[in-house]
Formats: sequence, C-alpha cells, structure tokens
Amino acid sequence: MRRPTELLFVFLAAVSGGLSPAGAQDALLLRPDRVYDGRAMHAGWTVLVRGGTITGVGASLELPPGGRELALPGTTLLPGLIEGHAHLLLHPYDETPWADQVLLESHGERVARATVHAAETLRAGVTTVRDLGSEGAGYADVGLKAAIDKGVIPGPRLLVSGPALVATGSYNPRGAPEWALPKGADEADGVDGLVRATREQIGNGADWVKVYADYRWGPDGQARPTYTQEELELVVRVTESSGRRVVAHASSAEAMERAARAGVRTIEHGDGATAEVFALMRELDVAFCPTLAAGDAISRYAGWRSGVDPEPARIRAKRESFRVALDAGVRICFGGDVGVYRHGDNVRELELMVEYGMSATDALHAATAGNAGIFELADRGRVEVGLLADLVAVRGDPSREIRALRDVALVMKGGEIVVGPEGR
Repeated sequence: MRRPTELLFVFLAAVSGGLSPAGAQDALLLRPDRVYDGRAMHAGWTVLVRGGTITGVGASLELPPGGRELALPGTTLLPGLIEGHAHLLLHPYDETPWADQVLLESHGERVARATVHAAETLRAGVTTVRDLGSEGAGYADVGLKAAIDKGVIPGPRLLVSGPALVATGSYNPRGAPEWALPKGADEADGVDGLVRATREQIGNGADWVKVYADYRWGPDGQARPTYTQEELELVVRVTESSGRRVVAHASSAEAMERAARAGVRTIEHGDGATAEVFALMRELDVAFCPTLAAGDAISRYAGWRSGVDPEPARIRAKRESFRVALDAGVRICFGGDVGVYRHGDNVRELELMVEYGMSATDALHAATAGNAGIFELADRGRVEVGLLADLVAVRGDPSREIRALRDVALVMKGGEIVVGPEGR
C-alpha cells in the first residue's frame, strides 16, 4: 500500500499533465456492468463523457468517431460520492487529541496534512466535500479550496465554512480563567456581533455558515443551548440574504428545535433528539446529518471492542436516534465528521447507516443525489446528461452490499481519470 506522501506525488503528477482527461480524446465511453444514476440501478447501461461533462447515458450508446471505450467489467458506475460533514484540517483523535491539534500544530503543518487528506478523500471516490469548520485554522479551508480549484493540488470539490460561529464562553480549548486561549471557532454574540461575524465569514469565502446551537457547557458538561432563538434567526437571515445556507451543530433536543425553527438547512449530530423534534424537522424540511462514524470512532479510541464488549450507552443512543429519524421520514445527509477518524474512510459512515437500519439503496441515494439536493448542487450527484462527469466505479454491487464502495476501480472528476487505468 502506498503511503499518503506517495499518493500525493501521484496526484501532483496528474494535475501537472501526467493523467489524461477524457477531453483529450473526442469522447470516452464507460462500459460497466451496471449504472446507479442516483435514484435507481440500471443493468447494461453505458455512460459517454466528453470533456468534463456527461453527454450520454443508456443501454444502446454508440462510440462516436475518434472516441474510445473503457471497459469496466464487474463494476457499478455511480455518481462521485458527496461527503456532507468533514474537517480536512483535522486528523484522527487517536493520533493527536483535538485540543493539541488546535493549540500545538502550526497552520502550516495543518495545511500540509490537509493536502494529503484531500488526495486520500478523492482517491476513495468522494468528489465533493462539505467541510464544516477549520477548527482553529482560520480560513485555511478557503485557501485549500482555492488551491484545488486552481489545480495546484488534487482533491474533491469543496464547500467550506471557515472558522464557524460559537457563543462566547461555550467552546474549547479551555484553561484557567486568567488565560485567553485560542478557540476552535469564532466567538460572537448579540445583534451587532453576530451580524458582523456572519458577514465577515461570508466575505472571507465561506460557502456555508456553521453555527454551534449548543455545546457541552451545561452544569455537568452536558450539551445545552448556546444561542437564543432570536440570535439563530438573525444568523439565518443575514446568511440567506447572501444566497448561502446555515448549518447547525446541535445535540440537544432544545437546540435542535431552535435551529430548525430558525431555518437552518441541516442539523448535525442530534444525539439527544426526540420524535417530536424529528417531526418538526421533516415539516420544515431540515435535513439531518447524524455523524454515526464519529461517535463509533471515539468509543473505539476509549477501548470499546465492537462484537466483544457491551455496546456503550452513547452508541445505543445513537442507534435509537437514527432509527427515530428514519421513522420520521427526515431527509438524511451522508456525513460522518471525517477527521475524527481517517480521511478516505468515508464509507465507514454509510456502513453504519446501513447497520443502524437504513437500506443500502437509500444510503447510496443519500451519498449522491440526496446530498446534491440538500446542498442545492444541481450540477452533480446524478448520472445524467449535462451534469459534471464526477463518477466512481466500484467492483460489485453496493446496492446489495454497501461495503463494495470500498473496492474502487475508477474515480473521475470533471472528466479526468484520477484512479483507474490511467490514474494509478
């Protein structure tokens, strides 16, 4: 297995001309065993790519003059996966605790790590990532996105949120009261403070504004709401006037209700959710990103051995809240809080979604057309004429066994092959 640095060199060779975009030929016809188009599976379909766009889909496509064909026997071709909750500027907490990353790692080191993380993520078949907070690294995520877009480094298409917003006194790292430690997000409160901070994050390049509607600052460290209803509504008004959306971190039922009523687009985590809150989210069309894999990883870091030890209370609670969300019919966002665990291991979240009660086909939809719809990305998430040629082929049928998504045979971003016959 290649080391991350070796993978990065392969990717840098690709963006400097070592790999062949489909547009270098007149057209490229992809011939897998089947195509999942974001909604349904189709045996015998082929997909025609010209330049960076899908130009044909169906069972009887002919190879245009001057084009070439790429056979992908035994595979399923599907849209590139869309990861809904990641932190490319973090690395797994069993390597270095979160607070040490924020306080002890320089921004230079964190960007260097994120460059490797972006390459690993794309090679895993994830072609779009919503990165939800730089966690103490300022607007480094904005710079990372720009470097990818300019072809300086390889990586997925990014939607970034900058530092994120927290209420004063609620977030970490913490120390003795006399020390003003750097925080993992920007503190802002009240009308003037929140308006200025929200506009600053938008002006500095945030695609989404992330707000912490609660945090673990209750009397015994339990999650309690931070912002008032009025403050959350203000952030949403300011953000949406710029054509952007708000995402809320919320674990408690009260904070989730406030965030939903305020008009946020997605709510992350939701450990303490109730059936009533999920019913409200469905009514208001607020999507739920459960981040199952983060809780699973943290429990394992603490010593839990799945299948050997009794299931921790937090895992049981997470299973139950996810089941209630499914029963309520809430739109489910695929997003695992990657960075808590290894980048490139994004499928871990989908595996847990299926283990916790979602069908494999619904999980596939969530990771493709579902997230594209939630994030209002009309140009991707489906295998359809006119959309971006962001595609992945995997060996096997992930609609029957979701783990097949780990066996990647081809990754294409914008018509350029980055994993496959020309990309290894």
